[in-house]
Amino acid sequence: MLMVLAGLVAVAPLSSSSTKINGNEHSGADRKADAVYVNGNVYTVDSAFSRVSAIAVKGDRICWVGSDNEVLQNCKGEETKMIDLGGKTLIPGIIESHLHYQMLGEMIERIDIYQKPKREILEKVRDEAKRLGPGKWIVSMGWNNELWNESFPTRKELDAVAPENPVVLSRVDGHSAWCNSLALQLAGINQETPNPQGGEILRKDDGSLWGMLIDTAMDMVMAVVTDDRSDERVRHLYSLADQSVIAYGITSLVDAGATCDDIRILKKAYAAGALHVRAYEMLSEGEDTIYIRAGNKPEQDMFNGKLSVRAVKLYSDGSLGSRSAWLLENYSDRENHKGNGRWTDGEMYRIAGRVAGEGFQMATHAIGDAAVRQVVHVQKRVIDELGIKDHRFRIEHFQIVNPEDIHYAISNGFIPSMQPAHATSDMNMAEDRLGKERILTSYAWRTVLDKGGIIAGGSDAPVEAVNPFRSIYAAVSRKDMNGQPSGGWYPDEKMSREEALRSFTIWGAYAMFAEQTRGSLEKGKYADFVVIDRDILSCDEDEIKDTKALATLIGGQVVYGNLNEP
Repeated sequence: MLMVLAGLVAVAPLSSSSTKINGNEHSGADRKADAVYVNGNVYTVDSAFSRVSAIAVKGDRICWVGSDNEVLQNCKGEETKMIDLGGKTLIPGIIESHLHYQMLGEMIERIDIYQKPKREILEKVRDEAKRLGPGKWIVSMGWNNELWNESFPTRKELDAVAPENPVVLSRVDGHSAWCNSLALQLAGINQETPNPQGGEILRKDDGSLWGMLIDTAMDMVMAVVTDDRSDERVRHLYSLADQSVIAYGITSLVDAGATCDDIRILKKAYAAGALHVRAYEMLSEGEDTIYIRAGNKPEQDMFNGKLSVRAVKLYSDGSLGSRSAWLLENYSDRENHKGNGRWTDGEMYRIAGRVAGEGFQMATHAIGDAAVRQVVHVQKRVIDELGIKDHRFRIEHFQIVNPEDIHYAISNGFIPSMQPAHATSDMNMAEDRLGKERILTSYAWRTVLDKGGIIAGGSDAPVEAVNPFRSIYAAVSRKDMNGQPSGGWYPDEKMSREEALRSFTIWGAYAMFAEQTRGSLEKGKYADFVVIDRDILSCDEDEIKDTKALATLIGGQVVYGNLNEP
């Protein structure tokens, strides 16, 4: 695997007599900066993980990085703004490598059931039914039965509080849905309805419907949900999500699944300058055929680096919490059940061949060890047959992996895209699902890194909180937001703080083919950075999760907060 853990690419030395802006050499006469930031604690996250005190910006690019004296001497002109950071910490803009852009906006407006007690959720559904009136859909996401120490909830509980409104509430992992009887009826689901491939309609012992739909079975209900999907509405959802992420210092994100209509709306929004964050879009499985048939090719850095469409998101299984992650052996807490694989080897081979043959990057959701094994072996065959030299195929989540397959994946250039907070959220049920042996090679960040791999870090928001500093905290401590367990959950798999920051910056950039333009603070790269309220490389470990963004800059422009400029 052609990667170096200490850093991926050095764009230019930290000090020289010329610099590159938009790829062109510029010398002293036109090197004067629009703004210089001095007296800071600046982590560049370059190949040496250099620490400096000043940075200069010209246009939307970094034109110098170094000491205060060096930057002022070389870059300050009569019209240059000078911002004194007052010793504050400045890091590259956070790259969020896996979230659901539009869904994050939706969750801001839905009723809040995220990690709430069941009683409170039912009260919220009752109140929402009264507010909306009969017949209107109630849709939300975020319940977690593990917090209730219960099995899955039932349709009758929802029937009691909203009998005249169809209700569908997705579990926190997004891979199962709690539905009431009216929702099931409108979807045409009854006791005789067969399970779809890759999904399950849960039934009680007497054959009656439980009210729980797993993975692809959820599609049957979601297909009949009546919701406003107008261009104006969808654009509003993206705007809500955009404002949310920049408040946490996120300057680039990977959107893990979008439709062709979503891409059309995003192109218009970015062309109009209506959105700030740089978005790397993955087409949802099936949408790629529509996109390609329309004559589209992979596109990188449209609208001055704001939008890319060059990956396709495929699902190979479900989730551990919903017991739909596809395992090589049975679940430890469900007899004769290995989860739900979505594709045969032949089907995945044809999909990956079609996607890669058109130049798109494969990004495959794989949580269980059987799913990961299928992905790496089937897709490696495609890579070899097409002769792809720099494929950067991604495996989204990469949670439960056989040791042999960890080695196989890393040695063959697959990039694990992992979400540290999943480990600390799942620790209350993961060992029950997997047993004491498989858990040892699950959420195995240290093992991946020690084998020479990199990890593209993300949150999977709104599954987990979008706040990247909570994710970085989980990566280095393997503790939940209450600081438990003391010493961390299976602490041998922790990342170092430097690795965690790389995971959310330069490694994320590499995973989206963008390491030449972002991910570190180096000459010629976009001036994307965030000023934070503490030094996450040296503060007390338990303080990392409380870090706040004071100001977020994208392309040299302040898009969130302020820097108290004179």
